[in-house]
Amino acid sequence: MTSAAPPFRYLVIEGPIGVGKTSLARKLCESFSGEAVLEQAAENPFLERFYRNPRAGALPAQLSFLFQRAQQLAALNQQDLFAPVRVADYLMEKDRLFARVTLDEAEYALYEQVHARLGITAPKPDLVVYLQAPVAVLLDRIARRGVEYERHIEPHYLERLNQAYARFFHEYEAAPLLIVNAAEIDPINQQADYEELLAAITRMRRGRLYYNPLRSRTI
Repeated sequence: MTSAAPPFRYLVIEGPIGVGKTSLARKLCESFSGEAVLEQAAENPFLERFYRNPRAGALPAQLSFLFQRAQQLAALNQQDLFAPVRVADYLMEKDRLFARVTLDEAEYALYEQVHARLGITAPKPDLVVYLQAPVAVLLDRIARRGVEYERHIEPHYLERLNQAYARFFHEYEAAPLLIVNAAEIDPINQQADYEELLAAITRMRRGRLYYNPLRSRTI
């Protein structure tokens, strides 16, 4: 695949579970000859417990992700400033977003104490791409990727995540933001979908833009 010339060095793909952010991040790395910065869900030993029993597993799963992300981003900050383009599949802020959804008040207070002690400094993205899709689409994509423990994910949990993401990005101003209606596209398996989205990403410079692929095809 021919490398594009991106107008950024640190790109973040965000969105709820199952929307396709990790697969898109990997594919963009190929286009930009970049380096992937991916959260390692499979390395969280408490994640399966959380999906099976959210009340029992929420706090250890959340703290495990917090430590993992803090370590990964700290290493990123120490690397060469002239390193290649990096594409991440998470914002550090998403950690608090998930904590608010999954933890009770006492657990969240403990989480905040730990978070403050870590003193995390995350790199600022040059662009954030926020992928949106309704719960039915997320459930279908989660089922198709076939991760055994993810079959315990409840629709209500995904709905709460969707709402939390919508609230978060409604107020987000820390970086340019491209909001993508990802419900009816498949940029991983359909090259036309990918090329349209890639063009929208590389055109993005500042502010916020809502990208609706369905509407663009009807013009």
